[in-house]
Amino acid sequence: MLTRQGWLVLAGGLVLLVVARLLGISELYVFGACALGLVGFSTLYVAARRLELEVDRTVHPARVHAGRVSRVDVRVRNLRATDTPVLRLHEPVTGTPGAELLVPPLSRRAATVASYRLPTDRRGLLTVGPLDVVVGDPFGLAKATVRASEPVDVTVYPKVEDVLAVPFTAAHDPLAGARQPHSLGRTGDDFYALRPYVVGDDLRRIHWPSTARHDEMLVRQQEQPWQGRTTILVDTRRATHDDATFEAVISAAASIAVANGVRRDILRLMTTDGTDSGFGVGQAHLQALLEHLAVVQSSGRASLRRTVEALGRKGGGALVVLIGQVTGEEMAELGRLRGRFGAVTVVQADRRGAAAPARAPARGLPPNGNGVGRNGTWATGNGAHAGGNGHGGPTAGAAGGSGAGSRAGGRPGVPYVVLVPGRPFAPAWDPVISRQADGRRPSGSGAPDATRGTR
Repeated sequence: MLTRQGWLVLAGGLVLLVVARLLGISELYVFGACALGLVGFSTLYVAARRLELEVDRTVHPARVHAGRVSRVDVRVRNLRATDTPVLRLHEPVTGTPGAELLVPPLSRRAATVASYRLPTDRRGLLTVGPLDVVVGDPFGLAKATVRASEPVDVTVYPKVEDVLAVPFTAAHDPLAGARQPHSLGRTGDDFYALRPYVVGDDLRRIHWPSTARHDEMLVRQQEQPWQGRTTILVDTRRATHDDATFEAVISAAASIAVANGVRRDILRLMTTDGTDSGFGVGQAHLQALLEHLAVVQSSGRASLRRTVEALGRKGGGALVVLIGQVTGEEMAELGRLRGRFGAVTVVQADRRGAAAPARAPARGLPPNGNGVGRNGTWATGNGAHAGGNGHGGPTAGAAGGSGAGSRAGGRPGVPYVVLVPGRPFAPAWDPVISRQADGRRPSGSGAPDATRGTR
């Protein structure tokens, strides 16, 4: 197959022959014949370079969070008895001109590895491939292309921060926020389940009948583990976001999902465009949520009202709502969900989260008298916003919502977090969630603290 340069040389040679014929200039015959002969030589050179290669393309990891490294390794091995020419590897990658790799000549049975990094700065789905091995002539006039590998998809999850998990609530299901041993008989030897023995377990807890039956050392698990139920609602309405706030909301939702998923909570993801994952638990369910967050886009048909109505029909556990710019009426609707869930936390993305104190509050933000950008507790009774003295940073999150302001008008407040695009989410989220956990944990109950997801 001729390259673009090859076609140009071929056309130039033909033109020279025609002009030489018309004008009778013998020198042009020579130049034209040389051009055509060079094209023929290049074509035969490439055709004679038959390849016998073993190509193995590996993408690792195939699922990666934005900002993390994902690499493509291409292993090429020569199966011919003679050396290979210089090989050029070309692989298209979504959103880029593609990867171009040069492989030096390989001797018989020799192998080499060529690598390149994928662009993982933004979430989304990358299509990598197909991988082509290209052999060309020294003059760049002809080439032969061999398909070496088919396309693969690489999922770039949203950027995730290490944040605290949403605290347990009394409305959690199935355990309702309490440790409950399960009795299997009347012998007094009560335990919840059996699990494999690990180094450090008390040998007196070994369940010998089950150990003999399964040929594996099993121990009694005396108490049922804590398991929470958390719903994450993401506002995907195009009118309420710009690109920066939307990406910030998606990243925050993924961070919360990972923190609670690692704790093996029962998770549910809903978006205002009608997507509802349903409740699920485990690594596979968490990956499915992250894959959806990797590709979700803002929608002009999304409706917050319909989503709130659906949540009102089936509540329970904790609810985290991540929104952009909303009206006061919409914020009031979210506050009314407090009666259907054990806890409701609102995260609002706003570019003006660090505004000066003299600035008026943004549309739909809980009025606070000190401008926007403060984390704390938004009281649903009379619209008063309870205190903090910072402006969107760690100090604001630590101070906001403390004291008597957490209860206004005799009604419990809704924890409220301002998310500023371009700033870390954890310093704003963690202090609010930590106070929420401290206020919900009864003294001597044995309930666990707010935990941090570990990836």
